[in-house]
Amino acid sequence: MTHIQLRTALPGPKSLAALERRKNALPSGLAKSTDIGVEKAEGALVWDLDGNQLLDFAGGIGMINVGHRNEKVVDAIRQQLDKYLHTCSLVTTMEPYLDLAELLNSLTPGDFPKKTLLANSGSEAVENAVNIAKYYTKRNAVLCFEGAYHGRTLLTLSLTSKYSLFKKGFGSYVSDIYRIPAPNMYRKTSGLSDEQYIQSCIQQLEHAFVSQVDPESLAAIIIEPVQGEGGFLPIPAPYLHKLREACDKYGIVFIADEIQCGAARTGKLFAVEHSGVVPDMIVSAKSIGAGLPISAVTGRAVIMDAPHLGGVGGTYGGSPVACVAAIEALKILSSPAFLQRSVEVGEIIRITLDKWKEKYPVVGDVRGLGAMRLVEFVKDRNTREPDADLTLKVIRDAVAHGLILIRAGLYSNCIRLLPPIVITNEQLAEGLEVLEGAIARAQP
Repeated sequence: MTHIQLRTALPGPKSLAALERRKNALPSGLAKSTDIGVEKAEGALVWDLDGNQLLDFAGGIGMINVGHRNEKVVDAIRQQLDKYLHTCSLVTTMEPYLDLAELLNSLTPGDFPKKTLLANSGSEAVENAVNIAKYYTKRNAVLCFEGAYHGRTLLTLSLTSKYSLFKKGFGSYVSDIYRIPAPNMYRKTSGLSDEQYIQSCIQQLEHAFVSQVDPESLAAIIIEPVQGEGGFLPIPAPYLHKLREACDKYGIVFIADEIQCGAARTGKLFAVEHSGVVPDMIVSAKSIGAGLPISAVTGRAVIMDAPHLGGVGGTYGGSPVACVAAIEALKILSSPAFLQRSVEVGEIIRITLDKWKEKYPVVGDVRGLGAMRLVEFVKDRNTREPDADLTLKVIRDAVAHGLILIRAGLYSNCIRLLPPIVITNEQLAEGLEVLEGAIARAQP
């Protein structure tokens, strides 16, 4: 190992001390996937409090596509700090907000006038998108999908799936939200071809328009083009086209949640671009800020302009410090060279994971799109029974050997791979070797 350099057992004594402080100072409901205490980070590397050098395959849950402390991003932040921190977009007009909005308006798919509203978190952006769609359509209902993750505010938690982990004990929830299964090619109905299964999912959608909600009552349909927390499930293009068709027919706003799958993670700046479908609104966050808290709703100008004067906005939305970081990040993320590198990283991971699927019976499926890849663990390949315990065992082993990871999936039986796309081939190979070792040791 050359990039992973361990000086102590993990966690080391200083990390253990930080974990004790965390236990005493932070609420126990704030989960963590590792016991790593961070001292610094750069590129795809993280150094812990004890001087151990680690590889990051979690990327802040897809937050660091351009790498930790990207030089151009840091320089832009420094320059902005010498000017002003924030004056509030509800009080003044700040050029970094304008620059970022104009950039997003130009980069998002769709040949029509667009406008952008900035916020602080993915949850806040999703909430704004849905509220704007309701205002525009003068309807209340929203259609979402099983396995979806859209956030932890009241509205976005209502849209989120995976009940026991995210929602238990926090009800009651927002009414007029309807949820149907998302296509899951790994767990498709037995005996159906891929095409037949996709058609059956389309039929479920049409059935929901009869059994659950009148489509003319829907303000919005919101979907992740590749489900993140749900287990890196790419939504088949024919299904996305069907959603677009339904939205056009019934006057529904199509919202693409690109918070995790966007920002060049899949080889396109936005994952929905793979299908050719153009949403009415795109929600972005995470990696567009390169580590700073910022999110955006970019959509058709006629929709974005619907709310009354004063109906949208927030104190910190469009922080100029976060805006300049996002501008530099998006310049990098949208460049042909970076997008090509995302494809290359994804191919290296895909080829390796395909070998694991042949080699290890506990690996039920490997999937993803571009550099957004995942391993799903099962107790039996025939029954596809999820194995969350083994997944946790693999993660703990890999982290102990210097690789930062996080789980995913509706059953918490998957490991998601979201390394910074600036990772080198050597670092990528080393991290994959560590993960394979952990899988091999976890075999029953």
